[in-house]
Amino acid sequence: MIPYFLPVGDGFRFCVFYEAQIHPVKGAVLYVPPFAEEMNKSRRMAARQARSLAKAGYCVLQMDLLGCGDSSGVFEDATWDLWLKDVLQACEHLRSRSKAPLTLWGLRAGCLLAAQAAAELSESVNFIFWQPVLSGKQHWQQFMRLKTASELVSGSKKGGADEIRQSLAAGHPVDIAGYSIAPGLVQGLESTELLPPARKCSQVAWIELSSRSDATLSPVAQKRLQVWEEAGFRVHATVATGPAFWQTTEIEDAPELLLKTLDALDSGS
Repeated sequence: MIPYFLPVGDGFRFCVFYEAQIHPVKGAVLYVPPFAEEMNKSRRMAARQARSLAKAGYCVLQMDLLGCGDSSGVFEDATWDLWLKDVLQACEHLRSRSKAPLTLWGLRAGCLLAAQAAAELSESVNFIFWQPVLSGKQHWQQFMRLKTASELVSGSKKGGADEIRQSLAAGHPVDIAGYSIAPGLVQGLESTELLPPARKCSQVAWIELSSRSDATLSPVAQKRLQVWEEAGFRVHATVATGPAFWQTTEIEDAPELLLKTLDALDSGS
């Protein structure tokens, strides 16, 4: 594990690179994190998976996006387009360290960023999607409910979602769950859908989590997977048993997810 700061524009991004421990290298994997607090809740699982992949012969790059973690800026500086540029910069940087087949590994809203970034790359890529968000608009609506829920608990009545929309429309950031979020980030998130990039036919490992050992993918997910299959992608879809670690109160692990991710990657390599 090699931590370092990568110069980007007039700032820097904090990176952690995991060298493949088996040669020849099977693949180069870039982790694209989820939105807001889900990113922090997921750090342990992301690190565990990165170490597991490195032991199996993959090199892995993790990078904190603008305003996140130990990277420069504050969360309010972030827009969707700037985050997309960060992902593309990370791809370029990873390519300077490895020419092995590229995989973009996204968690939740990170899957939306990964798919958008792939559409701008000149090469075909593979994907790992962990509990992917299908609609950025729906994801934002769910996030807004955190504010209305906190207002109910505190007994305050500030207009909830309507007030948020008015503030954003006026060009002002909004504060939700400890995060100051700029209009440019919301607009970009709301405009995204998890759709296959054109002419990039490769593999998608689509893995969801459930507390039930007999769970299957939801009908909505199955319908969206069909879109990816029709676009020419080879789809490996499965459900792993484990907690929704990105939203649990305590930091939790999902060991079966780690194993199924590695199995899915190896099956396509």
